Amino acid sequence: MIKQNVRGGAGDTTVPDLQARPQDNLYLAVNSEYLDKLEIPADRSSMGSFVKIADNVEKWLMADFADFADGKKAVPDLANMDKAVELYKLARDFDKRDSDGAEPIQADLKALEGIKDWSDLNRQAPALAKAGFAVPFSVSIDADMKNTKVNAVYFGGPSTFLPDTTTYQSPDAEKLLDVLKKQSLQLFKMAGVEDDKAAEYVAGALAYDKKLSKIVKSSEEWADYPAMYNPMKSVDFLEKFSSFDMKGYLEGYLGEVPEVIINTEPRYLDGAEQLLNADSFAEIKGWILTKFINGVASYLSQAFREAAFPFSQALSGQPELASGVKQAYRLADSAFSEVVGIYYGKKYLGDEAKADIIDMIHKMLAVYEDRLAKNDWLSEATKQQAIVKLQALILKVGYPDKIEDIYNRLQVVPAGQGGSLYSNEREMTKESIKYSLEKLHKPVDRTVWLMPGNMVNACYDPQRNDITFPAAILQAPFYSADQSRAANYGGIGAVIAHEVSHAFDNNGAKFDEYGNLKNWWTDADYKEFAKRTQAEVDLFDGLKFGPTTLKGKQIVSENIADQGGLTAAVTACEQEGGNDLKEFYANWARVWAQKSLEAAIKMIVSVDVHAPGPLRANVQAQCQDQFYEAFDVKPGDGMYLEVDKRVKIW
Repeated sequence: MIKQNVRGGAGDTTVPDLQARPQDNLYLAVNSEYLDKLEIPADRSSMGSFVKIADNVEKWLMADFADFADGKKAVPDLANMDKAVELYKLARDFDKRDSDGAEPIQADLKALEGIKDWSDLNRQAPALAKAGFAVPFSVSIDADMKNTKVNAVYFGGPSTFLPDTTTYQSPDAEKLLDVLKKQSLQLFKMAGVEDDKAAEYVAGALAYDKKLSKIVKSSEEWADYPAMYNPMKSVDFLEKFSSFDMKGYLEGYLGEVPEVIINTEPRYLDGAEQLLNADSFAEIKGWILTKFINGVASYLSQAFREAAFPFSQALSGQPELASGVKQAYRLADSAFSEVVGIYYGKKYLGDEAKADIIDMIHKMLAVYEDRLAKNDWLSEATKQQAIVKLQALILKVGYPDKIEDIYNRLQVVPAGQGGSLYSNEREMTKESIKYSLEKLHKPVDRTVWLMPGNMVNACYDPQRNDITFPAAILQAPFYSADQSRAANYGGIGAVIAHEVSHAFDNNGAKFDEYGNLKNWWTDADYKEFAKRTQAEVDLFDGLKFGPTTLKGKQIVSENIADQGGLTAAVTACEQEGGNDLKEFYANWARVWAQKSLEAAIKMIVSVDVHAPGPLRANVQAQCQDQFYEAFDVKPGDGMYLEVDKRVKIW
């Protein structure tokens, strides 16, 4: 009997099947016993390999922070660690937070309510943005994509209340927005705002958000990273605004009007006049206030935290609010992420493990270079340019050698000196914005890390051409000295090669070895690459995962990286004598084990540029000839994919 044959393996990967064979569903064959017993904690919306490691890292660091705060351990002699602990103390002190109630936000709330009219909003907008309050567009500083040695000004639209523009077309949209409405009204009431005023603010906010949702980019559109690069002369940019004083805004926010502005959202800019005008003032004011009250509630009392939970709960399905002490750690970790990451790396990452990982990276790079040199669809000219880019990759492993200067500038005022959690968060936000804006006329700092050492993740930065492997991901099931070499290559090896492959995905392929947006392909080679990229889009497009349907275009860059990563990892494994490819593929599937609540699946699939883990495990394995040999997969088996449908890029 021929079993169901689908691109993502046979059956529903969200439901454990203890009888599953790897020939029919690799992911379920490896993970069903684990998933059958796995419970999602009440304060989470998912659990699995990634989340479990992150959960353990968090528990270790929470215990350390509690000991530091209670005087059971001395605060480490690490720059700015004392500030992180002081912020933790403020956040953990719920007696003070509860007694303060809404008092810490009153001055800011009254200031926002006091914005009188359109003219007043125009005048105040730069100061509002520099203080971290929401304005209905974004102006930011980042490396110029075509000259990554210098920074440039980027312009775009704001974020909406729902996770993605597509969520507004879903059957859940009305229910979710109603939850937000009720939550916002309750928060305004708790903050002392009169009922009629609160109703006016929320109605305006939702009306304005609906307009935004029709014009800002979707997650699928943002997935095309180079498409955000649309430089304009400021004179042409400013012509798009009639009612809003954008020239005055730039002068007040940046201190100047730059010669060139990079427009990341052309559709938003074309519609700016319809969104930013005197007739929309009441809606914009309501939107700013509603963003404010929902954003600051978590810095106030436990009652405010609980009142601000329903919307998040509706989006994720998470049954319970995280404990106060867990929030305290997370706030300290968020504000001083690099500091905490360096502490974690120094304490929990052994030198031997770090050295082994660096050795694996270099072996993987050698494998990748060999595969590029022997590639059968690239011309020699493009091959050489790809190898140049590969050899220029900068490696960042474990944690940075120095702390970025922003952490030296952040200050924490203790409660005894009049500081509250909210006042400290507000001042740190102001300082962070100031620090970011000061980068405009400074050279790009290529030593900055995009991820802290305690994050369970890894990344590639196309504008710096570097790969980062934080210390926290360097543990089982990704990596362990106690695992077989094959298992380590199926775990961290595939992750390493995944990040390397991002240099050659549909986005990374448009940047050169210096991180500049530049075409280094022959026309014929890029045409073939585009054809193979489309095949990767088609491979995942329309696949079902629980209640959702995947969009191949939204997730294509990560899927190209998975394809290249798994291919290079299995090659490296074979070269090092790791012939147990069953264990290689089993651990590849093991690292993607996950169980998620239905609401969380809907939210994540709507915004994430990654395919769900179970489908990453199965679909990429289906495209690997070695997988068929390792498990003797034959036509009729659930994992069998016809040879001409197996996508091969790198």
